[in-house]
Amino acid sequence: MRIKSLVIILFLTGVMLSCITPKKVLYLQDMDETTQIELENRFEAVISPYDELMIGVSSSEKELAEPFNVFGGLQSNSNNYNRGYLVDVNGNIEFPEIGQIHVAGMTRLQLQNYIRNVLETGELLQNPFVNVRFNNFKIFFLSPEGGSSITISNERCTFLEALALSGGIDKYTRRDKIGVLRNVEGKMVMHYMDPRSVEIFNDPFFLLQQNDFIITESIKSKYYKDEFNYWMSWLAFVTSISSIITMITVLVKK
Repeated sequence: MRIKSLVIILFLTGVMLSCITPKKVLYLQDMDETTQIELENRFEAVISPYDELMIGVSSSEKELAEPFNVFGGLQSNSNNYNRGYLVDVNGNIEFPEIGQIHVAGMTRLQLQNYIRNVLETGELLQNPFVNVRFNNFKIFFLSPEGGSSITISNERCTFLEALALSGGIDKYTRRDKIGVLRNVEGKMVMHYMDPRSVEIFNDPFFLLQQNDFIITESIKSKYYKDEFNYWMSWLAFVTSISSIITMITVLVKK
């Protein structure tokens, strides 16, 4: 009877540890059908050191445009398409015919306009079309269970979109302490966000930047539950061995 009582108590303890209420996990709990929040739609990623850029140049003068496409340019079937210009530690790249360009701090549209103007004013190419894209616009995820990353093709990703693309977060993840780790002017900054409230839309970190890390941690009951399950498995093992020994002892006595 004592063993049965102990097992019942342990079972009820496990149930209590695994109890997760909706208030702890549901997204945007204070948002209803009348809620309207204006978003910043003009966000543009800023080029930083160690970014990798694809820069393609085209023109009606195709032969003259070829020297400016050393990494495959706009031709998606090129073997070099996934390579690009790596921004150095000082924020510069070396571009054919033009030379060194300080690109750090520019948006991709600003760099497109800059290169186009240089090509035109320097009479290097007539009516050039310049296309700049990020090759490395990635968001990284770190959790107690492991890590992963996603590549953003349109260079614009919100915090909620990133969570959805990563497969979401489980019910044991702390919603009040989801960190976004970002390089801000050469310093790593950790900022915590909570997706349970509409206030997240007004957060300056809601629109993510390339190479942001989203870092999560589990609630304490998750660790307690894992520890509980670990010892319960050992208890079940010991109980089974004890039952087998008892059965053998009874058979031998007979």
